[in-house]
Amino acid sequence: MSKPLEGVRVIDMSHVIAGPMASLYLAQLGAEVIKIEPPAGEVMRASRRPGEEHSDTPAGFAALNAGKRSFTADIRTPEGADAVRALARTADVFIENFRPGVVAKYGLDRAAIEALNPGIVYCSISGYGQSGEWSTRGAYDHVVQALTGMMMMSGDSEDAPPLKVGFPVIDVAVGMLGALSIVAALHRRERDGHGQYIDASMVQASLMLMYPNASSFLTQRVEPQRVGNRGYTGSPTADTYRCADGWLATAANTPAQFRKLTAVLGLEALCEDGEALDLDAFNAPGGGFVTARRLPYLQQCFRDAFATRSAADMEARLNAVGVPAARVRRLGEFLDEVQQSGAVDLPLASYTQGDSLVRTPGLGFRYRDDGTPGGAGAPALGQHTAELMDELGLVATQ
Repeated sequence: MSKPLEGVRVIDMSHVIAGPMASLYLAQLGAEVIKIEPPAGEVMRASRRPGEEHSDTPAGFAALNAGKRSFTADIRTPEGADAVRALARTADVFIENFRPGVVAKYGLDRAAIEALNPGIVYCSISGYGQSGEWSTRGAYDHVVQALTGMMMMSGDSEDAPPLKVGFPVIDVAVGMLGALSIVAALHRRERDGHGQYIDASMVQASLMLMYPNASSFLTQRVEPQRVGNRGYTGSPTADTYRCADGWLATAANTPAQFRKLTAVLGLEALCEDGEALDLDAFNAPGGGFVTARRLPYLQQCFRDAFATRSAADMEARLNAVGVPAARVRRLGEFLDEVQQSGAVDLPLASYTQGDSLVRTPGLGFRYRDDGTPGGAGAPALGQHTAELMDELGLVATQ
């Protein structure tokens, strides 16, 4: 089947995770993505695991760069920069994620590329944005987590050490936002013919991930509290409990859900306890989230009740009566379970990489009519340089 972005050409001069994630979406939605790499290859090609020592397309690199074409150019040389500019003349989108000011030294910045191709959609991805005192600082995911308050939102108490999210959440988020903004800009260009400049940053992505909390502070100066494994709603049973065979997360947020939870646990009397709960709110028509008057007391009641029960059994019983609940699993445990059982229909994607198969979670959604992600893996370093140089009428000098 055809794909939504067929006919779109993207020049991707980005590296590591954030930029390549943005262009991965574009490539898998049908765009032709030309990945510009230095002659030695980008750093993720060197991130090899045991068994990949002799490959220039290890699985981690392949997962982020499947379906792209590789063009090698040393942009520090006039010939390399000229080749990238020649490609940019033919493109719809240009992506870069260097520190602000770096690509301008080589005539590859927004102004230079727009002069060659006025209708282009140019996306710069950086740590701190393109302006401001900190714009030239380098950034990594955990550093931005520290800066923006994300680390201090994780953890059980105010005096606990900062705790980062355990994966590069901001890198992935800025890649997703970059892809979204590019697709919207392409739609606008189709409508009125104008190109676009996009300034996407890790700081902005971090704030979007914390959107409700950031909005509360900006509006009412409410600083988020560290709630550990409790849910965002603040309901006393939006929490995580140690059971006899593991841990269980529950989300009995509403009065109706709270009643069902207490019935399963034999704690129905709590629904009439005006010292423990705000009963006016609890019994109000329409209701809202459950509000505790004596939170520590309620927490202990439910901790004691869950302590002798099976997390797996509680997951099944609570979901059966309409209370969201899940036994805490490791990532691999979850993926193996749902694939074997079919409990969740995940739109996974696999890419052929030489003699092996790189399996991924896909794109996070499924289109009904436009096909699925392609099966081609990531290109070898410089695999398409010669044919692209020939297409441009240029002579390879490397």
